[in-house]
Amino acid sequence: MDKAKILIVDKIDTKGIELLESEPNFEVDIKMGLEREKLLNIIENYDGLIIRSDTNIDIELMNMAKKLKVVGRAGNGVDNIDIPEATKRGIIVANTPDSNTISACELTIGLLLAQSRNIAKTDRFLKEGNWDRDSFMGTELFNKTLGIIGLGRIGSLVATRMNAFDMKVIAYDPYISDERFKRFNVEKKDTLEDLLKEADFITIHTPRTEETINIISEKELELMKDGVRIVNAARGKLISEKALCKGLKKGKIASVGIDVHEHEPRYSADLYEYENVVVTPHIGATTIEAQQNVGVTIAKQVINGIKGDIVPNAVNLPTIHRDELKEIKPYIDLAEKLGKIYYQLNKGAIKLVDITYWGDIGCQDTEMVTVAFIKGLLEPVMADKINYINAMIKAEEGGIGVNSKKICNHHNNYSNLITIKITNNTGDTFTLSGTISNRNEGKLVEIMEYEVDIKPTECMVFLQNYDVPGVIGHVGTFLGTNGVNVATMQVGRKLKGDKALMLLNVDDKVTQDTLLGLQKHDDILWAKFVQL
Repeated sequence: MDKAKILIVDKIDTKGIELLESEPNFEVDIKMGLEREKLLNIIENYDGLIIRSDTNIDIELMNMAKKLKVVGRAGNGVDNIDIPEATKRGIIVANTPDSNTISACELTIGLLLAQSRNIAKTDRFLKEGNWDRDSFMGTELFNKTLGIIGLGRIGSLVATRMNAFDMKVIAYDPYISDERFKRFNVEKKDTLEDLLKEADFITIHTPRTEETINIISEKELELMKDGVRIVNAARGKLISEKALCKGLKKGKIASVGIDVHEHEPRYSADLYEYENVVVTPHIGATTIEAQQNVGVTIAKQVINGIKGDIVPNAVNLPTIHRDELKEIKPYIDLAEKLGKIYYQLNKGAIKLVDITYWGDIGCQDTEMVTVAFIKGLLEPVMADKINYINAMIKAEEGGIGVNSKKICNHHNNYSNLITIKITNNTGDTFTLSGTISNRNEGKLVEIMEYEVDIKPTECMVFLQNYDVPGVIGHVGTFLGTNGVNVATMQVGRKLKGDKALMLLNVDDKVTQDTLLGLQKHDDILWAKFVQL
């Protein structure tokens, strides 16, 4: 048996290298800082490749990498890797998203303490040859209220540690279940505004998405207490630096701790002019332990990938046997789309997911189908890349229960059917069902107890209306007037004259203004765009 060859071209901790070298059937080559042309010339010899952010894994390289099975990214970001192309070629791409959580948490707390006791300012003052205690009056964390925006991995670690400081910890996270708040002894706030009005200290731990960019701007600052103290060690651009400057100038903000910046490595000179701003150069993961964790974790990922075992942090599809894939793939695709449909219609915390498989699919191994639904459900809201391996873990971390059962009998004349019931934190339920047609196409056949029959496509409009004459015509005309071409329309109703549910496949994205225009009609209750 030939040994698997692993190439390391960027720095990882020696513990990771030692772990790879301890594998008897592995041969490890270390070629740091390898030039692009030299890498292209030798990559055909390797089964595994370990990189950081400076090495680009693109089509050109993959064309040369005939044996490559796994790419290990020592770190979190994978922007330098063509993941769709790697997936198409069956190359596993893995990263290390959890390796720096403790380090990021502790830096957050360090910035909290540095602000509250003027540590950075007094350090500079003393080194300049001065001595004055009275000018540096600080404040205790004891009995203060800490507001955490985002109660994910790092946010929950911060909560646990600040509870030990006897702080009152409150948090806002609409995508986390009530059980998670209780588990970490955190008081849930239903709105960001509620948190901002109550907190003495604020830390933020969210991914950077369109929804969270400038989640704190001038408007949000006006809601805060006078003398509030703020920390951002998560992502740049979550907090407007311009707004921070205004808040500091007016005295609204007592102090700020920043590890991440709007433009790196450039920085805001205006913000740094204030002595009560503590800044660090994006060092959340810069600890001995975090780097050791990164090295060991990525080594384990590569070992598992080469051996064909589960790769917990794979960011693309895991290896599936061809015969299994052919049979189950349509259900996987359908389930993931159903998850995405639910999320886009019902943003908010989920308590429980119940899935029942009927008929032909009920007689098969449905684990990957369940995972696919959860992946579709969580993917839009998670900071990390969600994949078929880590989706269930992320659901558990978010306090979401997942139950599934299989029944080989046909249901409602369907030879195969997936029925899903989602229960949210308030106890409300939402149902949707899908089937695979004789043409091997996924169909949405029930939603919110309305019977429909429509193929989920890339662009869809869902709207609820009163079942009265003229609504269907109005919708078609209004969308056409606004440049939206309708490919398919389906209407489901329970009783004549009652509420109905209209589903449309459209050719292009529908703007928010168009949706709001639809909702102005007296007989249309709501309209939402869903993109799959």
